[in-house]
Amino acid sequence: MMPPRPSRTPRRLAAVLVAGLPAGWLAWRRRSVRQRIEVQARQRERHDLRLQGLPVYDDSPVTGPDGRPTVSVIVPALNEADSIGWVLAQIPRFVDEVVLVDGLSIDRTEVVARTLVPNLIVVHQRDRGKGAALRAGFHAARGDIVVMIDADGSTDPREIGRFVDALVAGADFVKGSRELPDGGSVDFTSVRRWGNRAFVALANLIYGTRFTDLLYGYCAFWRAHLDDLALSADGFEIETQLVINAVKAGLDIVEVPSRELERRAGASNLNAVRDGLRILETLLLEHPHLGRPIPGETFDLVEIETAAPDLPEWLPAGVDRRKGGDRRNAEIAGGPLPPGAERRAGQDRRRPPVRTVKVLVPRRGPERRQLGPEDGGYRGPERRSGADRRSDAPPDHNPHTGEPPAGD
Repeated sequence: MMPPRPSRTPRRLAAVLVAGLPAGWLAWRRRSVRQRIEVQARQRERHDLRLQGLPVYDDSPVTGPDGRPTVSVIVPALNEADSIGWVLAQIPRFVDEVVLVDGLSIDRTEVVARTLVPNLIVVHQRDRGKGAALRAGFHAARGDIVVMIDADGSTDPREIGRFVDALVAGADFVKGSRELPDGGSVDFTSVRRWGNRAFVALANLIYGTRFTDLLYGYCAFWRAHLDDLALSADGFEIETQLVINAVKAGLDIVEVPSRELERRAGASNLNAVRDGLRILETLLLEHPHLGRPIPGETFDLVEIETAAPDLPEWLPAGVDRRKGGDRRNAEIAGGPLPPGAERRAGQDRRRPPVRTVKVLVPRRGPERRQLGPEDGGYRGPERRSGADRRSDAPPDHNPHTGEPPAGD
């Protein structure tokens, strides 16, 4: 009598689980991210209504002397008053524009920055995360070249010339590498070093690249390629999305040596486990055969006025924040306050301060248009000269809301 043949069901079940779990995880993550975007959009609706009718920030390119390319430096900051002074003081003189993206700090970050850079451009970014801050800063930049550095002093501003030289020499996108000769890091723990190497190996494997470093936020690119980068990330994964989308767009990417310095003050907001999972998700979802990119929201930047930092009426951007809105545009019974008005006891809330300064605030724009696989994924509205970057709506529609004018 022949012995019974072993059942293949357990093996088949194991194979299905091994093959299906990653796909199921990716589908769940896509759904959760989309739900988060929808919740954030509803939360911003009230805030955006208060910004209707305000002038849109003019981001026309600035002109450099003798036709040389102009340089904008983006500095995202959150409670970095103790380090922002050193960072701004080290920025080379050839830089034409500095954009501070204040993530609603509660300290004197903005005061220190305005003291050192009189023509500073300040963006008050309501959404949390380094990615959201950088995307707002990129939209505010007007230079031909955009450079991103950190406000904690870990990226050395004195190396900006190295990045600019590589772009002028013909590169489209330049990223710093701590693993090249003359590079390095004084802040590399064993976990960070081996985690970085693992992600570099994975990126090189699935995207066919030869990078030496990946999780480093010192990058520069030509502003004309901002649309090609199609950025949507909100957190630290923005550094990975920048590089991966530059690869997908076919940009000429060059690595230059860079040395990461120690933070000059405070503690890092990086969470190795949480942010590591978001970076892994970005690597997989951005791949054309493994997932589809999550479309980000488009937005305009509008100018509002607040009390000058040296006046008693001034408060940090993150102080006295109202539910679902911004303290500078809070509603009262008679309607929205004029830009710059405050809501403090003992002060006429309808009268703006005697002397004000201008800050930029993001205003949500039309949803991104979903493209087919042949178009390379999602892309936002055009930002090039002659194109209306604020809306794809017909000319007889409101350029901010996409709705037909009243009376139609």
